[in-house]
Amino acid sequence: MFELKGPSISNSNLWINDDVRPIESQRRTWGFFALHNYMLLSSLSISSFFSGSALIPLGLTWWQSIICIVLGNLVSAAGVYINSIAGLDYHIGFPVLSRAAWGMWGSLFTIWNRIFLAIVWYSVQAFVGGQCFYLILLSWDLELEKHIPNTMPSDIGMTTAQFVAYILFMVFSLPFHYIQPHRLQTFLNITSIVIGAFFTVFLIWALATMGPHGFGGTITDMTPLSATGGPQSVVWLVLYGISSTVGAISAGILNGNDYTRLSNTRRGPWAVAFSLFFYTTLCSVAGILVVAATQERLGGPEWNPVMILQRLVELNPTAGTRAAIFFAGLTLAVGQLGINISGNGLSGGIDLSAILPKYIDIRRGAYVTALLSPVINPWRLVGTASIFLSVVAGYSVFLAPMVGIMVASYFVVCKRKLDVDSLFTGNSASIYWYTCGVNWRALVAWLVGVVPAFPGFLASISPAIVVSDGAIELYFVNCLYGFFASCAAYVALHWLLPAASIDAFTNDTRSAREVQEYYRYRCEDKRLFGMGNYESD
Repeated sequence: MFELKGPSISNSNLWINDDVRPIESQRRTWGFFALHNYMLLSSLSISSFFSGSALIPLGLTWWQSIICIVLGNLVSAAGVYINSIAGLDYHIGFPVLSRAAWGMWGSLFTIWNRIFLAIVWYSVQAFVGGQCFYLILLSWDLELEKHIPNTMPSDIGMTTAQFVAYILFMVFSLPFHYIQPHRLQTFLNITSIVIGAFFTVFLIWALATMGPHGFGGTITDMTPLSATGGPQSVVWLVLYGISSTVGAISAGILNGNDYTRLSNTRRGPWAVAFSLFFYTTLCSVAGILVVAATQERLGGPEWNPVMILQRLVELNPTAGTRAAIFFAGLTLAVGQLGINISGNGLSGGIDLSAILPKYIDIRRGAYVTALLSPVINPWRLVGTASIFLSVVAGYSVFLAPMVGIMVASYFVVCKRKLDVDSLFTGNSASIYWYTCGVNWRALVAWLVGVVPAFPGFLASISPAIVVSDGAIELYFVNCLYGFFASCAAYVALHWLLPAASIDAFTNDTRSAREVQEYYRYRCEDKRLFGMGNYESD
């Protein structure tokens, strides 16, 4: 293996450092409301506000779109709940738990997927944060675009002034990545209150000031679609709406254990699940209502709340409007900061620290995530909200099977019993070594969940690709299909061709609770982990 140059992390090796190891009680500082506020920040977001923009333009009515949102968030809440229990039981995160399902080396496949998504989402949310900063600058100077001459090409998707605002938000965010996860509670409390207050006031303002025009055409009971039939019927588009709603949060479902491992209460998974369902639904419905209430005065539906505010100051550039835009931009920027620090930066930091624990801890990983994020060119992604959400939701084709495999591994194959020492043992002494460090059953099960839905995914992102209606319909339910197909395939393969070391450990006389209590006691002494023969063969 190559030798990476740079400062190494103390108490670390190829598989473990203090950020990867099981969390001892001193660092389990996230109570019910810390977990609640973490998910509130991810849910009360501009991305959730966009949800209706990916459904109503398809031809669904407002109430059909709300049905999709409610049912999709119910499924998401159930998924994040069940996939967060292992982190609470053993106080280990998603990267380490992936080793049990995929093998010590095989887990790198799922971890790199999650790192990629963390960088993409960090990039997008940072650019949206830059748009919020742009509102602040615009409230100070209504001729901002004249005073910062635009030198960007016309097809880049932003102006020079908007790029300056993006850089300002990026620089403003960097110091907050230094906060350790177990000390984030105050940050979570403040940012969740600020963003909650904004969306509440924003909704009240939109409804109270819509005037005699009332709601615009966004809220209508008429649809040009047939009730049943092919993939462009109401029934199939509702199923697609449910699946896309789940897909938009699928990355958060996959790594829910990264946060419940910090929990000091058994109600941790409930806090995350409730917050996800309630606030994502609330924000998405509020988005539909605000767009409908403002579209007449703005000259058409505008799904981006930042653009709504920008249009308002353009139409009415009074001192009062400018003050309102300043505070709105500031609160939205704080919300975007909360999302990126607690969600994307922290997720990327945790995953990168598991990839190279000897050289990267959570702080370094978060900074790497932030510094790599501009490579994604977020200004091109955010240009059309509905297209971006469709692509991101479509990525659940790859993620839903991973969630199914993790659930099947923990609850069925491992029976909630993990040999935590083996999760940090990088050779054949680990019961999770499988075949040369890779559990081929997981790869086969993943392909079972991905391959049938893949043609529909390709057709969704490229109109030039033509596939059958059946392929499109399967893609429309890819979240449910991928989860259950890969879950069943993983269990079946372990039943037909069992891993002897796993069966020997899970079928001994100890109960799951006894194993969990044993390792909960062990993790209080960090000397008991990260020591011994942890190097690869």
